[in-house]
Amino acid sequence: MSNTAFKLSIKEKIGYGLGDTASHFVWDMVGFWLMFFYTDIYGISAAAAGTIMLIARFWDMAIDPLIGVVSDRTKTRWGKFRPYILFGAIPYAILSILTFTTPNFGEFGKIIYAGATYVLLMTAYAAINLPYSALGAVMTSDTYERAGLNTYRFISGFIGQFVVTGLALTLAEYFGGGDKTQGFQYTVIFFAGLSLIFFFITFKTTKERVQPPIAQKNSLKEDVGNLFKNKAWLILAIVGIVSFVMFAMQNAAVAYYFKYYIGRENNVQLFNVIGTVALIVALPLSKPLAKRFGNRNVFIASSLISGAFFMLIYLPGEKDLITIYIFNILAKMAYAPAVPLLWTMIADSADYGEWTTGRRATGLYFSAAVFAQKAGWGIGAATAGWILTISHFVPNAVQTESAITGIKLLVSVIPGILYMSCAFFMLFYTIDKKTCDVMQADLEKRRSLENPN
Repeated sequence: MSNTAFKLSIKEKIGYGLGDTASHFVWDMVGFWLMFFYTDIYGISAAAAGTIMLIARFWDMAIDPLIGVVSDRTKTRWGKFRPYILFGAIPYAILSILTFTTPNFGEFGKIIYAGATYVLLMTAYAAINLPYSALGAVMTSDTYERAGLNTYRFISGFIGQFVVTGLALTLAEYFGGGDKTQGFQYTVIFFAGLSLIFFFITFKTTKERVQPPIAQKNSLKEDVGNLFKNKAWLILAIVGIVSFVMFAMQNAAVAYYFKYYIGRENNVQLFNVIGTVALIVALPLSKPLAKRFGNRNVFIASSLISGAFFMLIYLPGEKDLITIYIFNILAKMAYAPAVPLLWTMIADSADYGEWTTGRRATGLYFSAAVFAQKAGWGIGAATAGWILTISHFVPNAVQTESAITGIKLLVSVIPGILYMSCAFFMLFYTIDKKTCDVMQADLEKRRSLENPN
C-alpha cells in the first residue's frame, strides 16, 4: 500500500520547521541590515549599494527556475530535495559570513567584493531554500498535513525573524564592544552557526515520500507547458505577485511612516516585533480552519479581513499609537492563516498537475512560484519609491502634506486594497475542498498500483 498520505510526527514537523528558522537567521540579517551595513559600516555609497541589490535580485530571479528544474531531476539515496539542504548548508553559512566581512580593497574593490559575495549568497540561498520549500510537498500528500507542516514552518521562520529584528543590533553591540564592523561580523557568525546546525537537523529528521510516476520521462518542454496550462498554479502565481507587491511596498514605507508621520523613528523596530508576535500567535489556526472550510475559502476570508484592517491604519492620528498598533495586530492575526496555506496550495497545484497530466514536477512548480513572488517584491519596492517621488517626498526634511499622505497610503490603504484583491483572484482557484479530497484519493490509488509493496 502507498503511504504518501502520511501523518507527520511532531518531531518531523519541528525538524522541518527549523530549516525556515535557519533561513530567516541569515536572510533577515540581509533584508533588515545589509543596506545599512554597506553604507554606514563598509563605506559603500547608497547608489552603489542599491545597484548591487538590484543586480542580485535579477540574478536571484533568473537562478530560481534553473534550481527547480535541476532538483526535479536529482536522484540520490537521500531523495531529490534533501541533499541540497545537506550539502548547501556549509556554503550558505560561509557566504553569509563573507557578505558581512569588510576587507579594505579600496572604493572600487569594495563594490566588487560586496557585489560578488552578495550574488553568491543569493545563489546559495536559492540552492538550499527552493529545495527546502519543495520538500514540504513530498513529505506527505495529505493537504491538511501539509497545512500543519507549513504552520510549523512559518512559526519557526517568524521566530527566527523575531530574534533577528529584536536582537541583532544588541548582539552586534555586545560582540563588537564599540567596533561595529566586528560586531556585525560576529553576530552573523553566530547566526550562521545556528543555521548550520538547524539545517542538519532538518535533513536528519525529514523523509521524502511522494515520488514522480515510475514511468515518467524527463521532458522540460512538457513540464513547462503543463505548468502554464495549470489554472490553479497560474492563479497562485498571480496572488503571489500581488501579495508580495503589497509586502514590499509596506515594508519599504513603514520606516518613513514612523520617522516622518509618527515622529518616533525608533518605534519601527517595536512595531515590527509586535506584528511578528501577532503572526506567530495566529498561525496555528491555519490547519483547523483549512480542515473546516477548505484552503481556498480560508485564504479568501483572510485576505478580505486582513486587507480591511490594513486600510484602517490610515485613519488614526499620529498621536494615537495604541489604535495604530491594534489595527496592525488584528491585520497580522487575520493574515497569518493564509501564510502557510499559500505554500500548501502550491503543493496541491503540483498534485493537480500530476493528477491531470500524469507528470510530477514539484521543484519547477515551487521555483516558478518563488520567481513570481520575487518579481512582485521588486515591483512593490520600486512602486513605493515612485509614489514617494510623486508625493514630493524630501529625505531628512519636514514633509509636506502630500508627502505625508503618500507615506500613509503606502502603509495602509494601497496594501490593503492589493491584499483584498487577492480574494477576487482566489475565486477562480479550482482546487476546492471536494476536488482536493478526490484528487488525493485518485493519486493514492495510482501510487499503490505503481508501488504495491
